[in-house]
Amino acid sequence: MSGADAHLLIVDDDERLRGLLRQFLSRNGFLVTTARDAGHARRLLAGLDFDLIVLDVMMPGEDGVAFTRALRAERRTPVLLLTARGETEHRIAGLEAGADDYLAKPFEPRELLLRINAILRRLPEPETAEAPALLHFGALAYDPGRGELWRGEQPVRLTSTEAQLLRLFAARPGETVSRARLVADLGRDGHQVQERAVDVQITRLRRKIEADPKQPRYLQTVRGEGYMLAPD
Repeated sequence: MSGADAHLLIVDDDERLRGLLRQFLSRNGFLVTTARDAGHARRLLAGLDFDLIVLDVMMPGEDGVAFTRALRAERRTPVLLLTARGETEHRIAGLEAGADDYLAKPFEPRELLLRINAILRRLPEPETAEAPALLHFGALAYDPGRGELWRGEQPVRLTSTEAQLLRLFAARPGETVSRARLVADLGRDGHQVQERAVDVQITRLRRKIEADPKQPRYLQTVRGEGYMLAPD
């Protein structure tokens, strides 16, 4: 799993730290929900699924180690424990309870980010339905396997970035893809990509597949979220 789009639950009784972590992790592409204690976290978990839980050990009432142990009886959501106690026995207790990693306070936010991403990379990618053999946009046909766009018998030339974008959308037709996800995927070759640059590439791709690029039918904007490919 990639970091972008992952939904994190931060559980800590320190309101200031919760706010700082929410701000920092949101800036790094995560969807973040916070809880003040184990009871609050349980109420959230009853209605929401999370990709990873960042959990303080030293909380009033049920502590983080006990909560991790109880959580493991119900689900396999990864847990990263935070605590001011860095002694070996406490770290081992947390890991034995089922935590995936452990970070002692105080910590550098960058280290927390690296550890979160390392855990998420170890998760299996969710199974997705196979893409259809061809996707159609009116008179155009796109072959996802070959990465080729055709108008009848004539190939439509795509730049490398346009081809990469179309391949990303074709892997999840009818599904909203966030700008953050597109930035992350387009930047995997080592180049820095900004959201504004993604918007420009979307505009150029629309000129290739839309009858009226100003009123897109196939590559739609989902306001406040991203873009969605809607083939015929």
